[in-house]
Amino acid sequence: MPRGHVPSHMVRLMRPVLLLVLVSAAIIATYRLPAIIARADEVRGRGPIPVQEATVQVHVPPGASGGAIGRQMERAGVIADGSLFATLTALMGLQGRLAAGTYEFGRGVPVADAIRRLRAGVTVPAVTVTIPEGRRLEEVAAILERRGVVGAADFLAAAHGDYPPAASGRPLGSTVEGYLFPDTYFFTKHTSGPEVVQRLVATFEERLSPELRAGIQAQGLTLHEAVTLASIVEREAQVPEERPLIAAAFLNRLRAGMPLQADPTVQYALASDAASVQRYGWWKRELTLEDLQVDSPYNTYVRRGLPPGPICNPGLAALRAVAFPAPVKYLYFVAKGDGTHAFAETLEEHNRNVARYQR
Repeated sequence: MPRGHVPSHMVRLMRPVLLLVLVSAAIIATYRLPAIIARADEVRGRGPIPVQEATVQVHVPPGASGGAIGRQMERAGVIADGSLFATLTALMGLQGRLAAGTYEFGRGVPVADAIRRLRAGVTVPAVTVTIPEGRRLEEVAAILERRGVVGAADFLAAAHGDYPPAASGRPLGSTVEGYLFPDTYFFTKHTSGPEVVQRLVATFEERLSPELRAGIQAQGLTLHEAVTLASIVEREAQVPEERPLIAAAFLNRLRAGMPLQADPTVQYALASDAASVQRYGWWKRELTLEDLQVDSPYNTYVRRGLPPGPICNPGLAALRAVAFPAPVKYLYFVAKGDGTHAFAETLEEHNRNVARYQR
């Protein structure tokens, strides 16, 4: 046997081992990336370059190598070490696969962040915005303005536009209240009002699955009626498991011709008065008997049926509760003071619950 020759059966045995080693190295390189980067400057005797407020633009041509991009970004002051950038992109198998485009960076960006952005193709720094469930239009506008995405006034003006298909069933002249889907979004700063509204409404449309649409139809509701009821459920429910129970109680009352008598609808009506908002906020906590008699189409204590439209922007769970309510005969419920409610089928039982929990 010639010296240095490896028998074929040995080669076959070694192949799985070599493959395992390569796969393991790739996994380690990927999942240990933050630790590698965190120690790299220390090992090389360099500290991170000072972070400055100024931004610079870096153009990445199609198919550019990690080495070329790294050198360019180091020269621009975006990252401290272009060779580290090149090494890590090679380890991660990203050579020639980083998204082309013109990127805007601050100075002193961690190498890991730079790689992630080029890998995802995020050319402009994104602003993360979370829209919680149950916020009304003006509250959403304030959140977006605080995050620097769009001015509240521009957003509110855009909210009166037409945004089919999901929001096309709302009454003429109404806003997109109810159709701004609560979620976490990524925007660039100074996005236009119509663009932001379109994004939120489009997300609503995406989440409205065929199953959900069928459930709404099975309840005998139009989409607008379902969103309106879901918005009331969203404001009433404090614990997730009660949403289908509250939705069932309201649906039972609607079918029996009873007024909903939902406090959140009164809160919404009161907020049409700027003085009330200034004193109590958008959702007045303690309602008086006088409040319950306020003359408004949204006041479900004095008007039967659903209000003209949603009172907030409900999340997916509230929409599902309306489409698939609990199979119960409840007509009444009262707050127990701990976030939950006591439910009842009869007025007599309800009065006992009120006496017990509203003392």
